[in-house]
Amino acid sequence: MAIVAQTSKLGTVGRPILAWIVALLFFFPIFWLIFTSFKTDADAVKPEFLFFFTPTLDNYLNMTENYDYWRFATNSVITSVLATAVALFVGIPAAYAMAFNPTRRTKDVLMWMLSTKMLPAAAVLYPMTFLAKGIGLFDTHFVIIIVLALINLPIVVWMLFTYFKEIPKDIIEAGQMDGVNTWGEIKEILIPLAWGGIASTALLCFIFCWNEAYWTVRLTTTDAATLSKLIEGNRAPEGLFFGRLSAVSAAAVGPIVVLGWFCQKQLVQGLTFGAVK
Repeated sequence: MAIVAQTSKLGTVGRPILAWIVALLFFFPIFWLIFTSFKTDADAVKPEFLFFFTPTLDNYLNMTENYDYWRFATNSVITSVLATAVALFVGIPAAYAMAFNPTRRTKDVLMWMLSTKMLPAAAVLYPMTFLAKGIGLFDTHFVIIIVLALINLPIVVWMLFTYFKEIPKDIIEAGQMDGVNTWGEIKEILIPLAWGGIASTALLCFIFCWNEAYWTVRLTTTDAATLSKLIEGNRAPEGLFFGRLSAVSAAAVGPIVVLGWFCQKQLVQGLTFGAVK
């Protein structure tokens, strides 16, 4: 009994310590990014200034005054929000149909949708760029919103399908017996019951859209350029400007970190939806 009690006590103390170690390991890159952002470009590459240096805000002032940070940030917000809305607008009815009116091909359709995520982006870069320029949509919010929505649609449908499957079909059938149409079922029954799952799906989709760099860098130049384009622009033939690059990266990561912190309750609720009955 003493051995069991000692083992239990060790586990009680050890698990929090292990959790803190893992959390610190994950947080360290963000800390070092912010730490480096207060160095000059010269100090950022000198070993003698690795920990001890004179902090400066020049990188952040340069970012807002000379690099028009707010325009890039606004473009990121517009494209991420609207792409998430489009993905949900298409994904909710699609997941509803497959969850409550499945056919023998439903699983095949889901697997086919998921398989599109395995397509190398470089393989379709040229045709996508050629098409966007051909129809006059290159460097526009519209093309970025559509591309980001389509990229994340398979994940959105898969997540929503999983959440919707946890809702008893009897509730939907009861609504049908009361004369509720399909749109009414989705709006009045499905969305309120699966709100946690929908919110977490929207949050993850927004994060994926915000972090997308491959397409936003290659399908934009100035007008619709996002923060990814601004980060990519902090390089020159002579190398990377690590101080400025760290400041821009910190400013791009910051909103997502803050959003995740304030929405963690909703995110956990959505990710554990249906796990406990």
